[in-house]
Amino acid sequence: MADEPQTSLPTTKVARAARFAKTGINVGTNYIKHYAKKAVGAESTTADLHAANAAELYGTLSEMKGSVLKVAQMLAMEKNMLPTAYAEQFAQAQYSTPPLSGPLVVKAFRDAFGKSPFQLFDEFEPEARQAASIGQVHFARKDGKALAVKVQYPGVADSIKSDIRLVKPIALRIMGLNEAQVRPYLEEVETRLLEETDYKLELRRGQEIAAKCQDLNNLQFPAYYPEYSTARILTMDWLPGQHLKEFLATNPAQEVRNQIGQALWDFYQFQFNELHQLHADPHPGNFLMRANNGGTLGVLDFGCVKEVPADVYQLFTALLAPETIADEARLEALLTQAGVLRATDALAMQALYLRTMRVSLELVGRPFRQATFDFGDPTYMAALYALGDDLMADPELRKQREPRGSEHFIYLNRTYVGLFALLTELGASIQTGIPAMR
Repeated sequence: MADEPQTSLPTTKVARAARFAKTGINVGTNYIKHYAKKAVGAESTTADLHAANAAELYGTLSEMKGSVLKVAQMLAMEKNMLPTAYAEQFAQAQYSTPPLSGPLVVKAFRDAFGKSPFQLFDEFEPEARQAASIGQVHFARKDGKALAVKVQYPGVADSIKSDIRLVKPIALRIMGLNEAQVRPYLEEVETRLLEETDYKLELRRGQEIAAKCQDLNNLQFPAYYPEYSTARILTMDWLPGQHLKEFLATNPAQEVRNQIGQALWDFYQFQFNELHQLHADPHPGNFLMRANNGGTLGVLDFGCVKEVPADVYQLFTALLAPETIADEARLEALLTQAGVLRATDALAMQALYLRTMRVSLELVGRPFRQATFDFGDPTYMAALYALGDDLMADPELRKQREPRGSEHFIYLNRTYVGLFALLTELGASIQTGIPAMR
C-alpha cells in the first residue's frame, strides 16, 4: 500500500526540536525497558533494542525529511557503519518516503512563481511519482514535452544547521563518539547538504557535467528548464527507464548488464580523473536503465557533487596504486599525510593501522588494478563486507572509535561504495581502463 500523503511538515526550529525531543525520550525509554528486563532476567536482546530504536528514529526522520533523512540515506549505504536494524530501516530512504499532500505542493509553486503548477504547466500531476529526503518529483507536460518537476520540502534549507545540532547527541550515542572527534566530518556533510538544497546550483552543475560527459558512450542526461526552475523547484526532462530493482526484474541479458555497467564505470572514472569532481550520490534512485541500444544509463540528481582538491586526488590515487601496497614506507607516509596515522600513535597502534589499511586498500583497489573486472562475482562484495565485519569485530580497533583520515574521503568513500554496490547488483563485467569515447 502506498504511503499516505503528509499534510504538514515541522519547519520551525521549535517544532523540529520538539519532534526530536520526543524521539530522544522514546529512545531513552527503550533503553530503560531493555535494561529493566535484563535486570529481572527477562529476555531482551540488543537486536530487539536496535530494532525498536531504528523504527522510532526512521519514523521521525520520514516525518521531518530534509537533512536528517538524507544522512540516514547515506548511512544506509555504509553497510558496516550502523547496526543491521538501523541500516535496514534507513535503506527505505533510498527510494521513497511519505510524500507531501497536494495543497503543500501548490503553496510551494505560489511562493516561487506566484502561480499554481496547473497554471504554469499544460499538465501537472499533484501526486508525487517519487518522494525522497529533500524533495519529491512530479510528472508534468509543457508544449508536448514530458517533464520531471522536483519540489523541495518547505523549510529544508533553513533547518539543516539546527537539525544537525539536534540529531547530533542521538547519533553520537549510537556510534559511541564525542563531538570533537566528528566536528570536521560533520562540517563536510553540512556543506554538501546545504549545496543540495540549492536547485539553481544543481541545474548549473547538471548542465556543465552533462556537456563535459557528452562523448561518453551509452549515457543520457536530462535537459533542464531554467524558466520553470528556482532555488527550490527544478524542472527537467522526464527520462525514460527503470530504477535498478525494477530493471533487474525484467531479467535483462548479460550483455545489456555489462554495457550499462560499463557506462556507469566510465562516467565515474571520467569525472574523477578528468573533471576532478564526482556525482556523489550513487544510490539506485538516481539512475534509470534501459535495454535499448544494447543498454543505456540515465543519470539524475546533481545536487550532491563533490569537488576533489588536487592534493586529495593525488593522495587518493596514490593510496590505490599497486606500488603503494608493496612499499610499507610509502604506505606509512601516505597514511600520515591522510591523517590516518599520527606521530603520537604507539608503535603497536601504527602497526595495527598499517596492517589494516594494507589489507583494505588491496581489496578496495582491486578493480582499479585490473584490465577487466567481474562485479557479477558476488564473492568480491562479500569479501568487502566481511572485511568490514572483521574490522568492526577486532578488539583493538574497537577501542579506537575516533574517526581518522581526511574529511574529503567521506564523499569519495561514499561514492565508490555506492558505485561498487550498484555494479555488483547489476552483475556487470567491465573494462576498468580509460573510458572509451564516441
